[in-house]
Amino acid sequence: MRVGQNPAKSIYEVAQPKDLSIIVGNFIPMLAGYHTQSLEVLKACLESIRANTDVPFDLMVFDNHSCPEVRSYLVEELAADRIQYLVLSDTNIGKIGAWNYMFGAAQGKYITFADADIWFRPGWYQDAMEIYTAFPNVGMVTGRPVRNPAEVLTASQEWGRQHNVLQEGIFMKWEHFLEHAISLGWDEARASEDYHAGKDYLLEYGGKQALIGAGHFQFIVPRPVLQKILPLPSGAPMRGERILDRAINDLGYLRLTSTEAFVRHMGNQMDDRAKSKPAPRRKKSLLRRLLWLPGIRHILFWIYHRLFRLYFEHVS
Repeated sequence: MRVGQNPAKSIYEVAQPKDLSIIVGNFIPMLAGYHTQSLEVLKACLESIRANTDVPFDLMVFDNHSCPEVRSYLVEELAADRIQYLVLSDTNIGKIGAWNYMFGAAQGKYITFADADIWFRPGWYQDAMEIYTAFPNVGMVTGRPVRNPAEVLTASQEWGRQHNVLQEGIFMKWEHFLEHAISLGWDEARASEDYHAGKDYLLEYGGKQALIGAGHFQFIVPRPVLQKILPLPSGAPMRGERILDRAINDLGYLRLTSTEAFVRHMGNQMDDRAKSKPAPRRKKSLLRRLLWLPGIRHILFWIYHRLFRLYFEHVS
């Protein structure tokens, strides 16, 4: 039995979604070992979004079954109106599974995704919109130069050849390549070898330059493009991201990056994240050199892997 009328019936207007939805995917299973500083990295990521996005946006965080300390922080951020949408999954459904959920739920005209270890710099959104304005049929834009496998570049390369605006060579700035390589744990020697062995593809059209390619750690996509490719097949927790690349490429959309580094991958360590200079290399101690000997390293990594699976795999 119902007594009286539901007061909500007297409400004739509801909040409308912003034109920009920003989605952050997060998984921090513990605040120890590899993840000791991950909560601070997550906080820095969210702060950089709020500080360096100059247009209205809705912020959505999908937490893929993190530890209680991280989930408590996110709930507090939601209560403080610093997050508009918060999803707390009771199990880890993987990155692709999280994409399917988030991309289906986000209502903005443009949807930006970022891993929880990405730092946004001023101008990132404006530069992406300049690319979307200058180039036709753009499906995906990343806010810093990255290189991709040839198989997911074909649509953009073909478009560039047809319009006679494709240039091949090394166009990515060395400091941008090195910054990203250092964040992935590479040393400068490996980065230099890979940089000079690779090739970039530059497009110039409508008064704007962009490099061909896009990254999975951060990108912005028009919502109608995502609606054409969802749902994506979901497998292992951090595998299969190329499915998204192939789907957008196969539909004939351009996949592009900024020529400047408007976003930065922080990794799992806090440093001077707002600056672009990589941290200087440090000489490894005797203990660290011993720990990295093949026999010792493989045994310790095996133990680490088994402990991680024991604590966190298939936890509900």
